[in-house]
Amino acid sequence: MLRTSNPVLKSKSFGGFASQVEAPAVREKTMTIGGTVDKTAILLALVVVAGLWPWKLMEVDPAAAMSWLWIGLVGGLVTALIIIFKNDWAGPLAPLYAACEGLALGALSAFMERRFPGIVFQAVLLTLGVLATMLVIYRTGQIKATNGFKRGVIAATGAIALVYLVTMALRAFGMPVSFMHSTGWLGIGISMVVVVVAALNLVLDFDMIEQGAKNGAPKHMEWYGAFGLLVTLVWLYIEILNLLSKLTRR
Repeated sequence: MLRTSNPVLKSKSFGGFASQVEAPAVREKTMTIGGTVDKTAILLALVVVAGLWPWKLMEVDPAAAMSWLWIGLVGGLVTALIIIFKNDWAGPLAPLYAACEGLALGALSAFMERRFPGIVFQAVLLTLGVLATMLVIYRTGQIKATNGFKRGVIAATGAIALVYLVTMALRAFGMPVSFMHSTGWLGIGISMVVVVVAALNLVLDFDMIEQGAKNGAPKHMEWYGAFGLLVTLVWLYIEILNLLSKLTRR
């Protein structure tokens, strides 16, 4: 089975489970789509609540607020790596990851809002709109997670990750790649492509969660699936924020 391009929602995390047994007692102990949706809502709420602290702090002490960006990034990265390798720890650690991402996104969003008033509200609405749209498209069968579709999204995501890594390496050696952050049509076009690829990753995430529920994955995988969706949504939000900032500067 192909893996999703989201490293969190890889096939081996959900595969290999016995087919879901029809007995109610067994179903209560296995992963469900409804349970994953509920846990995703909880994690999103935690992101918002945690983000309020650096958002408010930005008004009185911008330097202190930005320090929470790094605390959230490091904490989120460490927590995510633990969850990826120990998915049965997703229950207690996924909320911690959401809180860390909330701190980072709250600081980043507050910083961007100071530079471009109104941009955060637009980015949030667009992110939720993309999520709802992709869910409707997936549920109505307009886009199917076929092997060819998966291969295409995985290849595109891998290419983006490679470009980002190379760009970071070049910047570390004093050779910034200006076109990646430019407000010209090339820079805007690149951001639009990345947003589209991030949105398509949601389709793969939906499919992997659905397969996990069908295959009778253990109950803790609901938290793992919700965590995986949050990873993609955070990426999508950041890329939309970046795209909007380029359009605003232009």
